[in-house]
Amino acid sequence: MSSSESITGRWLHFAGVGGSGMSALAQFHAQSGGTATGSDRAFDQNERQEIRAALEAQGVTIVPQDGSFPAVHDRSCDALVVSTAVEDRVPDVRAAKAADIGILHRSELLAEYVASHRTVAVSGTSGKSTVTGMVFAILRQAGRAPGLLTGGALTDLRSDVHPGNAWAPGPAADGPPWLVIEADESDGSLVRYRPWLGLVLNLGLDHKEPAVIMDMFRVFRDRAGALVTGADEVLDELGGDRFGLVDEDRDGLSGTFAEEVVLAADHVAFRVGDVPFIVPGPGRHTVLNAAAAIAAGRRCGVALADMPPALRSFGGIARRFDVLGTAGGVEVIDDFAHNPDKIAAAVAAARLRLTGGGRLLAFFQPHGYGPTRFLREALVATFSTCLADDDVLWMPEIFYAGGTVTKDISAGDLIADIADTGRQARFMADRAEIPANMATEAREGDVVLVMGARDPSLTAFGQEILVELETGRG
Repeated sequence: MSSSESITGRWLHFAGVGGSGMSALAQFHAQSGGTATGSDRAFDQNERQEIRAALEAQGVTIVPQDGSFPAVHDRSCDALVVSTAVEDRVPDVRAAKAADIGILHRSELLAEYVASHRTVAVSGTSGKSTVTGMVFAILRQAGRAPGLLTGGALTDLRSDVHPGNAWAPGPAADGPPWLVIEADESDGSLVRYRPWLGLVLNLGLDHKEPAVIMDMFRVFRDRAGALVTGADEVLDELGGDRFGLVDEDRDGLSGTFAEEVVLAADHVAFRVGDVPFIVPGPGRHTVLNAAAAIAAGRRCGVALADMPPALRSFGGIARRFDVLGTAGGVEVIDDFAHNPDKIAAAVAAARLRLTGGGRLLAFFQPHGYGPTRFLREALVATFSTCLADDDVLWMPEIFYAGGTVTKDISAGDLIADIADTGRQARFMADRAEIPANMATEAREGDVVLVMGARDPSLTAFGQEILVELETGRG
């Protein structure tokens, strides 16, 4: 199937279109000339109206998730697109089967786009969204007119009428259009893609056992036209161009390595070769993310000396160390961190912003009973290691997005384990009680760090904490 046939000739309906990955695909399809409709139970419950309005502004027609979508147009729907989270009992799935409409997993549709473009696919257990955005920024600055499909919204693209996580490419004079995507290993879809260039950033504990993810990375390597990988020893067997920090002391490795690194409270500085870089955002992980993007840019033919402006002006990704504001000398930061590596990185970055003997007041909302059960020991070990004696951690109950699940673990279990290590850890099942408690605890120089994934209300929750700090309630 040609690129034009796969885009402009089809009507695709996206179930669960409010999700980050699905919303990106729906926008991309509409922006590229296709017909896109979508449904989401959150929209039916009058929730997430901001993302609904932005999707509609991008040409996606929103309909109720009641199985009525086949009647929206006077033609046959070509396919229903679903994610792993969309179960067979969803009315749109039942309606598609009754009407003999084909059902595509979102990764199958993404694989089509990967194959029909000159695609840079970014994978790894941490940093995917940020590096995807950085590579997009580098190629855009270089005049390559890249497309974008990612889970995290780019601040530079986001607006009232644009969710910020998808962008249709312009034409390329020397071949297929460029496309930068986030390639997810959490649902196994990574192995479907045949990118022009693959990036493997790192391998840590996240949704699956590292050995299982490594098997996926091997398939990904074999299907990619070229590969860029992190300098961690666990990735050595994958080969490819390497990136990292000089202080990793990997003798004999060549590639894109940052040196003379400076970690400031709001940016990082380093050089690659004789080219200096300044990148917004604190933390060692920001340097590694930038080095990965630079390595990808070099493989794409962008001159090293041409890249600093793109990274210096990079606006970042929504909920990746977003500073929501400061009240009473206490800063509130919102972050997507949800696995051990991401939590450790976010905490280390937040510690750079403490002033006057301030403490870290951390909030973490686990998501999903299965993931929390799988990560329990690692999360306990991470918090017990990265929190200082004076820091305080709060957790509400586990975020439950619906579906069939065994609820045999509580966030209270994690808190009890962390408290047993000597850390100040507090469980409050009702999240609504936490902002006032944090405001009462807070003192000038502290930093509040809100962490968690999947729940779209977490940013608003961070803003509630800021309001409590501003009003002095509690």
